[in-house]
Amino acid sequence: MIIAVIDGLGGGIGSQLIAQLKTNLPAGSEIVALGTNSAATAAMVRAGAARGASGENAIRVTAREVDVIVGPLGIIIPNSMMGEITAAMAEAVVASPAKKLLLPVAQPHVELVGVPAQPLGALIRAAAERLGELPKPAR
Repeated sequence: MIIAVIDGLGGGIGSQLIAQLKTNLPAGSEIVALGTNSAATAAMVRAGAARGASGENAIRVTAREVDVIVGPLGIIIPNSMMGEITAAMAEAVVASPAKKLLLPVAQPHVELVGVPAQPLGALIRAAAERLGELPKPAR
């Protein structure tokens, strides 16, 4: 199973996700860090991703090739994360055949009705648990 963790800004959420996801990975799985910028990618690689790449094209290409995409909700909203998520990045994530595990992290211009606010740590733990429950894809 190949898991892409996508994050931007300083990669703080992605780094925490990778650290937690590593505890629930099925055997033979790989985590790929995809940052909207090089700082985010570097932080996620330091957190334990097997490899990483940065920028719009890296996200567009790699999103088609992974089994699971994990990240904050903003990765599917154009112009989120202070404008770091381009329309092409958001479209690539949404159009990817990969399963998406998105954390409902607050966005200034988007409100998720019916989703109770939770601390980031709880969301990250829930994502890691859900990843552990997913069936292993046939490759």
